[in-house]
Amino acid sequence: MSSENPSSAPATGTSQDPGGAPATSTSQEPGGAPVPDSPFQHENVSRDEAPQFVLPLVVRLEKTAPPARTDALETAARAVLVMLSDPRSVGDGEWAQAMSDWQDARIRKVVRRARGGEWRKASALPGITVTGKSAEVRVFPPVPLDGWPKELAKLQVSGTELDDPEQPPAPDPAAPVLWMSPDVDMSAGKAMAQAGHGAQLAWWELSDADRDAWREAGFPLAVRTATPERWAALTTSGLPVVRDAGFTEIAPGSCTVVSEGGLHYCPIGRLQK
Repeated sequence: MSSENPSSAPATGTSQDPGGAPATSTSQEPGGAPVPDSPFQHENVSRDEAPQFVLPLVVRLEKTAPPARTDALETAARAVLVMLSDPRSVGDGEWAQAMSDWQDARIRKVVRRARGGEWRKASALPGITVTGKSAEVRVFPPVPLDGWPKELAKLQVSGTELDDPEQPPAPDPAAPVLWMSPDVDMSAGKAMAQAGHGAQLAWWELSDADRDAWREAGFPLAVRTATPERWAALTTSGLPVVRDAGFTEIAPGSCTVVSEGGLHYCPIGRLQK
């Protein structure tokens, strides 16, 4: 999925659920019509016809101290943003070509889990580890769909289930919120991928100055589940919406995430009350 020129129209893309199936995700115009192609695309080639890459994420999941679900989702979202903004991912950086290729096609994301020696081996590969309150997520530069490093390819995908030990606090209005659907049940791994995609859609909407301010603050954000009433308003507000292709877990076309801007960071627009 491609990073977008801050002044241009929103774009579309896909994240990938823990089972490996791509999920369609669209940022919409105020009238609701998605814009179909990557702004990085230099040729008249559709995203589906372009070579496909995947952004690997690995969550540390020790048996004795699993992270809280909300913290894992927020940490995964920040990990995507950290990768997008890393100097190695842009310009002449060592990951720039892989990032461009990934964003030219469907922006697939796969979340795997690791513990103990598996986590240590994964941590030795080129990538970035992002730490939350209790969660650790390592994000790696994109790889071809059939070109996973062996240390990551053998990690488990499905069955990543996490809980919140207590109700998350109300989100800080200064920071953006990635609102999860109250109608769609997702495993933690799938929800982490969807949250990452929502964060990426928000990133595309920003000017360079707003991106810099958000990055310098450490990418503050929240992931929360919307009430049914708020969700109905969010999905018709013109804010960036993630829609799942429905290959696993949920029905095709399901809206999974809406990205709402903060008053101070990531000012992409807020739901009008």
